[in-house]
Amino acid sequence: MHYSKLGSSGLNVSRVCLGSMTWGSQNNQREASEQIDYALAQGVNFIDTAEMYSVPPKADTYGKTEKMLGNWFAANSNKRSDIILASKISGNGIPWIRNGGDITGEWVIKSVDASLKRLQTDYIDLYQLHWPNRTTPHFAKHLPGKISFSDVDAKAHSDQMLEILQALNDCVQAGKIRFCGLSDDTPWGINEYIRLSEKHALPKMVSIQNEFNLLHTKDWPYLIENCIHADIAYLPWSPLGGGVLSGKYLDGKRPEGSRWSIPQRNGILRDKPNVELAVKAYADIAQKHTMTPAQLALAWCDQVDGVTSTIIGATTLDQLTEDINAFKNELTDDALSDIQFVMGQYPSPF
Repeated sequence: MHYSKLGSSGLNVSRVCLGSMTWGSQNNQREASEQIDYALAQGVNFIDTAEMYSVPPKADTYGKTEKMLGNWFAANSNKRSDIILASKISGNGIPWIRNGGDITGEWVIKSVDASLKRLQTDYIDLYQLHWPNRTTPHFAKHLPGKISFSDVDAKAHSDQMLEILQALNDCVQAGKIRFCGLSDDTPWGINEYIRLSEKHALPKMVSIQNEFNLLHTKDWPYLIENCIHADIAYLPWSPLGGGVLSGKYLDGKRPEGSRWSIPQRNGILRDKPNVELAVKAYADIAQKHTMTPAQLALAWCDQVDGVTSTIIGATTLDQLTEDINAFKNELTDDALSDIQFVMGQYPSPF
């Protein structure tokens, strides 16, 4: 296992980050614990969760993933210091979380305390804002005309961001969190938080996690360049495009228990004709270079300049084994050329 610095935090994290959002819906406690044990045995030291999980989000599973991870910590307290634990406060729009309201300073403190209780730990290494209070070009809103930036009150959002940073600082000073980061944000969000932290001597954001995969490369090059020069760790989530890059949904297949067989809050964003064509082409490249389609997609993510750690998720131990083994693969120039050709044909398939 290889490791990288988590931005300006100084923490060393594995190039593989174990995602947990299926625990509590598609995975039970035994399966979640098996995944953790296996990942640690392979050298993974980075686990990502969120108060919103499991997914798809529902009122009756809110916080369930953190509780399952907390049960593992309770049974393995001697291993807590071996793990870089990341969690997230949910953004607005979910009725059973803060009545759908914005992230505020008060709610940061309340949410940190609630997560610590569910996780059965005294501290969270990386506490992230799951998505901003303003609408951003994520979750298939990145094409022109989907959202407007001109009608955003930047000053009002900046004031909210300052309040959030002050609350995060209170949590850092209290020893409840070590570092803070972003998720589903933009270059403006990154740079405004940096500006505020420098101006007011508050904690600096050390990371951002955004969707990034062979089907969805909007963060390259501008946001990733920003991350590199601002010393912000870039953490791709959904490197398999919600599982579609594994090839399991080709030709209309919907395996029982898979994510596409379960109703999604935002719909199945990636179920588009060009996605099908692109995935078939990537599957052919994987076969040519003697790896699985999932391994090709993960190995590609890992080699992108600026990527710090890729967040993977699995519902079976076999899938997790396949995914972690992908990071042992080094793509040849020939494989990268083949990938570049397909990416040129289908640059933004959903």
